[in-house]
Amino acid sequence: MTTTLPPLTEVLDLMPDAVCVVDPEGRLLFVNASFQRIFGYTPEEVLGRQIFSLVHPDDLEATAEQAERVMAGELQRHFRNRYVHKDGHIVDIQWSARWLPEHRVRIGVGHEVTELRRSERELEHRANHDSLTGLVNRHYLQAELQTAIDRAADEGGALALLYIDLDGFKRVNDRAGHAVGDRLLRELAERMQRGIRQNDLVARVGGDEFVVLLPDCRDVQAAREVADSLRARITAPCRLPEGLFQLDASIGVATFPADGADAEALLMHADEAMYAAKHGGRTRVESGVEALKTRSKRD
Repeated sequence: MTTTLPPLTEVLDLMPDAVCVVDPEGRLLFVNASFQRIFGYTPEEVLGRQIFSLVHPDDLEATAEQAERVMAGELQRHFRNRYVHKDGHIVDIQWSARWLPEHRVRIGVGHEVTELRRSERELEHRANHDSLTGLVNRHYLQAELQTAIDRAADEGGALALLYIDLDGFKRVNDRAGHAVGDRLLRELAERMQRGIRQNDLVARVGGDEFVVLLPDCRDVQAAREVADSLRARITAPCRLPEGLFQLDASIGVATFPADGADAEALLMHADEAMYAAKHGGRTRVESGVEALKTRSKRD
């Protein structure tokens, strides 16, 4: 008996990845069986339909650009984008794609990476956030601060940093234990998060130390107003199952460009201003310029 090759479509239907063929306008001409498993649509529902209509709206521009590059002759093996499944959930796909000019079709093989992307996002979050409070950490803050400085320098703008140290936190830990201290830190972190604008950033940079980045903050006075508002939130009593706790805060203010032209200098000046506030009576807010004047007189 002569051995013969099965129809290509039967071979493609065995593949675990989605295979699709589209025309120059992106209309689907062929999909294999896994396309339905991954995206939820039967062939009858999508053939003749533009594949871009399934792409997540936030990824449409990048996907269209990538399609143009493939049709210009570039072989694509690792492009990722998101699609909206028929039932509404998001599907992450990694594509290998090629344009066949002699047939005027684009062939794509899509491997679902939804679980992989979820794991990657979790690792990214852990790398950039404090595990206790959920706030961003020092590493993320420094990157965002430098980006904000670069933007302010290019646009002739300004920004401010608030360096916050909680007064009395050690006594809470010593008296009530670290578990209570952790709950108190989470509560105060949430209060600070609620007290800033959408584009501002709160980071936990130490045990009881926090830094607030205020992009587009016009001057020291505006920064001090935010600092006073945050201090009011911090000093409001915290009622926990173990009792009522009340802390205060010392806050240092540094502004760009007055207190430094890079992230390291601004953080240093904000830190110095915070210590000046603490040594001046704990419940003060002090700017970097004021701290330098105080240090000059002392020297």
